[in-house]
Amino acid sequence: MIPGRPEFDPLQLSTTPAAAEDEPHGQDTRATLSLLDDEQEWTAFSRPRAQQPGCWESNVVIEGMHCAACALSIEDALKGVPGVLSAEVSAGSHRAKVVWEAQAVAPSGWIQAVQKAGYRALPANDAFARERRLAESRRALWRMMVAGLCMMQVMMYAYPAYVARPGDLTQEMEQLLRWASWVLSLPVILFSCGPFFGNAWRDVLHRRVSMDLPVALGMLITFLVSTAGTFDPAGIFGHEVYFDSLTMFVFFLLAGRWFELRLRDKTAGSLEALMNRLPDSVSRLKSDGQFERVPVRRLHPGDVIRVLPGEAFPADGVLLQGRTAVDEALLTGESQPLTRNVGDEVISGSHNLSAVVQMRVDRVGEQTRFAQIVNLMESAATTKPPLARLADTIAKPFLMGVLLAAGLACGYWWQTDPERALMVAVSVLVVTCPCALSLATPAAMLSAAGALARRGVLVRRLDAFESLAAVDTVMFDKTGTLTRDAMVLTSIQVRPGLPEQQVLAMAAALAQHSLHPVSRAIVVAANLAEVPGNWRADQVTEQAGQGISARVALAGDTEPDRLLRLGSGDFCGAPPTDGSALQVHLSDDRGWLASFGFLEEIRPDATETVSALRRAGISVHLLSGDAREAVQRVAEKVRISAVKGQCSPQDKLDFLRDAQRQGSKVAVIGDGLNDGPVLAGAHVSFAFGQAVPLAQAQADFLVSGGRLMNVVDALLLSRRTLFIVRQNLWWAAIYNAVCVPLAIFGMLPAWLAGLGMASSSLLVVLNALRLSKDAQFERKT
Repeated sequence: MIPGRPEFDPLQLSTTPAAAEDEPHGQDTRATLSLLDDEQEWTAFSRPRAQQPGCWESNVVIEGMHCAACALSIEDALKGVPGVLSAEVSAGSHRAKVVWEAQAVAPSGWIQAVQKAGYRALPANDAFARERRLAESRRALWRMMVAGLCMMQVMMYAYPAYVARPGDLTQEMEQLLRWASWVLSLPVILFSCGPFFGNAWRDVLHRRVSMDLPVALGMLITFLVSTAGTFDPAGIFGHEVYFDSLTMFVFFLLAGRWFELRLRDKTAGSLEALMNRLPDSVSRLKSDGQFERVPVRRLHPGDVIRVLPGEAFPADGVLLQGRTAVDEALLTGESQPLTRNVGDEVISGSHNLSAVVQMRVDRVGEQTRFAQIVNLMESAATTKPPLARLADTIAKPFLMGVLLAAGLACGYWWQTDPERALMVAVSVLVVTCPCALSLATPAAMLSAAGALARRGVLVRRLDAFESLAAVDTVMFDKTGTLTRDAMVLTSIQVRPGLPEQQVLAMAAALAQHSLHPVSRAIVVAANLAEVPGNWRADQVTEQAGQGISARVALAGDTEPDRLLRLGSGDFCGAPPTDGSALQVHLSDDRGWLASFGFLEEIRPDATETVSALRRAGISVHLLSGDAREAVQRVAEKVRISAVKGQCSPQDKLDFLRDAQRQGSKVAVIGDGLNDGPVLAGAHVSFAFGQAVPLAQAQADFLVSGGRLMNVVDALLLSRRTLFIVRQNLWWAAIYNAVCVPLAIFGMLPAWLAGLGMASSSLLVVLNALRLSKDAQFERKT
């Protein structure tokens, strides 16, 4: 909380548009919304767009939506606000991504547009989200229980009419049973059906259509027809009443929605557990040596904080005091606790498990890896694969067709039996369900993305699953991918007459400007050797796959600086080597200065990964910029036969394009540092390891853990995901193709139509949820 300013409570945003007009509650709501217009609050739910200065990207949770038509209505409302550049709403995750221009619109402006459309927009990282979902689930459960209890009682009163033979029931008894059923149906209509009627009335006011409009019409028609038959048994609708059908399909619909709500809550749990992982406050060391409790957002680089056992680390930093075990499972997929000692790095969002420690804060807020992971997961949750966009596009025309089909069916049957005509129309209105179609793709892909996230694999784009499932060729980089990120400097050869420590210091001055594993190994070696850090590098330029160059001079020296190069032999003009070890070279204007030899360790599961890919029918290639002999040595150990060394980024890109021209679907797996062009050009790509900032990675999948088999898991899971998506689409199509004609021809009673509608979308979600199991993914043997 910022002093002098009221604390923002997202719960106050959970008001309906109508409530916002009431005074003084409307004033409180507008005041709460105005807090979001303070730029200091924007970082709580938004981040600036680097490629669009002055623009922000916000992620919000949408409450009150139930189908793809709702998603389209919200998108239309947001896009109609001046200053909103784009809006994307996911019917599967109930989340929206809004890109807006700060000079043209404030957050309260587009949030109010969502409220005026009849929905609620709340910050995606709202700490009260789980409490609201639990409250919504309890309300849904109460409505379902009331409908279920009344349904059982109404069925008891309806049963005699079904089994009685002529003359068994007197007219007075039959009328008494109808009156009892009518009374028991009132709680169902007035309480249990409230959300359906409320949403339908909202649609009428805004002149649009969503799934709840035909359903509410079906419920209202059934109740009115049965009420007319109860009050006027001799009238046109007095032949039969349908209170049993009404209560039954209301119960089925509410049960289906309740189960969907629970399943969606389970799917959203992984993202919410990650987003709300940071503590609200932390103990910070003051100048007098005492600790004070401060909000996490007040932390700055250089602060020293104390983290207790059971608390999460609120920032990236280094341990200064204490030894503990940390849990990084949700961030890296590493299931075992990791030991951290003084001097070790800890990452924001990981949990301190065993001891009190003190740490120095190095990175906070959007600079932490935790924030980058959350941003990626939020982005993936709001993306729409092509199949989902197609389903959303046809949702509104589909619902209009439902209303038209119900009207035509009613007109056809009215001539022979008006009572049956209305119930046929009800069956058509209730049985048709676009939800199964619109949920088929996002439900499966969100479940798959959640399963991968728990293993340390982040999905940037959901539609990448479609591309990955079709892959038949995999191209590996070597350094940092098949081998570990960390390397060890083992040897230094220098030009005669040069001190080894001076050469290492000069190389470190260049290497500190690069994230490549070789550069980091040089910097680590220089720190361990305690070489003087008095060399400065200017005009630093890094050429992907080749090396780094800069103007280097001794700090305070009057001699002119000189151009140094650090990289491959060709880049530095170094003498040829035997290629028996991984080497990089240092050169200046006069030629070769030094060569550095490194020991690189192959990942323990690299051979298993290559074998698993081959069993899956994948062709495996290894292309690297390192010396041919070093690349060949690694290829032999991991059993890759298609090998090419000393490849420039252009060579890799040429190989990729040749393979694509031959019809191959290629996945590229690199470290994300110098593979940008080939990662961007591949059908699907993986950035492996933790060297690259996630926000800068060009890959579709980001593997943050150290397990190479995650690539195989992602590949096999993508195939299974596409299989389940096709299952869901076929089920939705067959269901509507069979049930709609049956309802039109009067062969489907209303209660059975309600059961079919509830089960169709529920079956789609249940089928998709199979992908989120924590068991090992099936691998072909």
